Amino acid sequence: MKKLIAIIGAGLLIATTAACGSNDSSDTTITVYAAASLTDTFTAIGQEFETANPGVRVRFNFGGSSNLVAQIQQGAPADVFASANPENMTAATADDLTATAPVDFATNTLQIATPPDNPAGITTLADLARNDVTVVLCAPAVPCGAAAVQIEQTSGVAIDPVSEEQSVTDVLNKVITGEADAGLVYVTDVDSAGDSVLGIEFPETSSVVNRYPIAPLAGSDHAATAQAFADFVAGPAGQRILQAAGFGAP
Repeated sequence: MKKLIAIIGAGLLIATTAACGSNDSSDTTITVYAAASLTDTFTAIGQEFETANPGVRVRFNFGGSSNLVAQIQQGAPADVFASANPENMTAATADDLTATAPVDFATNTLQIATPPDNPAGITTLADLARNDVTVVLCAPAVPCGAAAVQIEQTSGVAIDPVSEEQSVTDVLNKVITGEADAGLVYVTDVDSAGDSVLGIEFPETSSVVNRYPIAPLAGSDHAATAQAFADFVAGPAGQRILQAAGFGAP
């Protein structure tokens, strides 16, 4: 988050976009459903998008991607969906809920997060399988949980979590509050948490890379603005913010 503040403080990018098409009013609000790991970056992107498009407001609903797509499938009003993995986006496209083909805009990998003093003395992925270590993971249906399962399978390390959470931010919060000795979260979450956690890199994470797709939704009442926001995320302004926060290029 510190990096994002610095970026915004250095001067907002006043960009031209195709946001305000003839079918959108000059006073438009779009709702973006986005993966929890995008909270800080999309908040910053939303601010720049609003500055570049006077009269447009961006609201966000952040959460686990599997929960978000379920809400969209049940008819929740949303204009844009950004998922932390392709699988949940595929669920939306299979139901004809996207207006255009999804576009990948970022990548991310997992990292071990511990409290700052690392009370369990964790240094490797294998340490998470120790009986004396309390570990929290994302639920397998959530992208960060699916990635954890893949890492377990490829590494042969079997982790027995004390709880499985519905979003990566829930995992991070349990580590920050000392309810767990460790959790598997995204590199970007460790970065945004600052001194609240200690991030421990492990080589096995390179075998599992999460791709983030975005798409405007077919049910949007502001189709041009929804498409413009998706384009903004994938364009230079969005990429600058995402990569400064630690996301990989798509």
